[in-house]
Amino acid sequence: MDTLVFKDLDLSNEVQRALDDMGFEEATPIQTMAIPLILNHRDIIGQALTGTGKTCAFGIPAVDMADPANGAVQVLILCPTRELAIQVSEEIKEVGKYKKGIKVLPIYGGQSIDRQILALKNKPQIIVGTPGRVMDHMRRHTLKLNALKILVLDEADEMLNMGFREDIDIILQDLPSERQTLLFSATLSAEIKEIAKLYLNDPKQVLAVHKEMTIPSIEQFYLEVRESSKLELLCRMIDAKNIRLGLVFCNTKKKVDEVTSALQTRGYSAEALHGDMKQSERDRVMTKFRKGTIDILVATDVAARGIDVDDIEAVFNYDIPSDEEYYVHRIGRTARAGKKGVSYSFIFGRDIYKLKDIQRYTKSVILPMQPPSISDIEEARVEASVKKVVDLLNVGNYSQYDKIIEKILMETEDTSSLDVACVLFKLAFGELERNYELSDLDDPSTQYKKEGMVRLFMNVGAMDNIKPKNIMQGIASKSSLSGKLIGSIDIRKQFTFIEVPAEHAEEVIRAMQDFTYRGRKVSMEKASKRQRPHSSKGGKGTSGSARRR
Repeated sequence: MDTLVFKDLDLSNEVQRALDDMGFEEATPIQTMAIPLILNHRDIIGQALTGTGKTCAFGIPAVDMADPANGAVQVLILCPTRELAIQVSEEIKEVGKYKKGIKVLPIYGGQSIDRQILALKNKPQIIVGTPGRVMDHMRRHTLKLNALKILVLDEADEMLNMGFREDIDIILQDLPSERQTLLFSATLSAEIKEIAKLYLNDPKQVLAVHKEMTIPSIEQFYLEVRESSKLELLCRMIDAKNIRLGLVFCNTKKKVDEVTSALQTRGYSAEALHGDMKQSERDRVMTKFRKGTIDILVATDVAARGIDVDDIEAVFNYDIPSDEEYYVHRIGRTARAGKKGVSYSFIFGRDIYKLKDIQRYTKSVILPMQPPSISDIEEARVEASVKKVVDLLNVGNYSQYDKIIEKILMETEDTSSLDVACVLFKLAFGELERNYELSDLDDPSTQYKKEGMVRLFMNVGAMDNIKPKNIMQGIASKSSLSGKLIGSIDIRKQFTFIEVPAEHAEEVIRAMQDFTYRGRKVSMEKASKRQRPHSSKGGKGTSGSARRR
């Protein structure tokens, strides 16, 4: 399959300009397959995981096909959670920012419905919403969909897992039959196929498959770091590892330019490489990199395809790639010609899940690593300098500096040649700490640390006829936690245990304070030792589990 370049697509100048601002130059596999079909008004079933660029796969053509002169709702995108609805709407707003008159509105539970009613009066053409809140507006006749052109079911399998099937049926039955329907799902279960058969018209199925890939014998590490501290970490890694030829990958052209400029400002010999550069300029940069006249090359995946340099010491994933195949191609740039190689990936937050997917599909181990401290860098630089001095001593031919040392000794009293050597090293390293910014890297308490899952206790169970989908729907609708991040749900006779990521535990507990199930007030708290799940007081009960990462 030939990968599409966005400039080759028949898109409006406004959308092309926005994509250029976003730094996009090459479509992902799902975008390559889906966008031409959508622009050709075909219904599609897209099978793709989160992180493969599926939002833009439907968002780009949706914005391009929407008519700004028409104030009716033309595109409806259904999402399983308010978190995803907000995320999708923000990305689509970026795509449509230069298309004057196009308005995008997210509508979801947990936000004032009156505020949303006022926003709907501004006549947005694109609505991104959760099923429950979309139904509320349809019942109130505050959301009119009689002019709808495109319906998108995003993460359809997740909506079914959360119990939204009935809501989807109710919504779709009231939509115009003459419409284009786009269904995206990570899996194609029997129920997904049933929905496709009922509501899609001769759909074309597109599949963004994940290839199982193996990688060369390369040491792979990851470091957890906030976005604001990535540049500082990169500088420290270059110095601590004494990198003389390194390759830094960013996901967008804009980020490549920003990182390159920042490195140059700090005194590093760095150059950029991306698709907006003229071929002659790219050739010039590559020649310098091959000859070793620049130390650090910062590049996008597309621009780096022609890189074939044997002596690259390390690859840095400044941004985690959206596709496992890109990761393999990136780190494969090191360890050429039988030499050892190493890669470092900078991650934060949900990047850890992308990293787990990469490990699974590449059958490799990526080890955690702590950021180097200023003292680590000083030690590394001193060792490198000592080695250089020893090498020069062995070579000889330094006698021309004898007179300088003698002059220093004559102008000072009680000074030895050892004292002079110490002062010279101080001149070389005494300013080291000023070259680095104090940041989160120097304060472990502010570092993001993945602490796994936390078990929560809830005071309803099998006797209350509660099901996993009820719990998932409740949590997802009232908090920012996506249903797919919820761990095991262990339903006992009188109570339930739910696993959630540690960083979301307090938010979920607060969000569920006003949650009721069948008229009963539900309380939730962190499970104590006396509430351990192997306790048999509540009986065996039933259990269910959410789809894990």
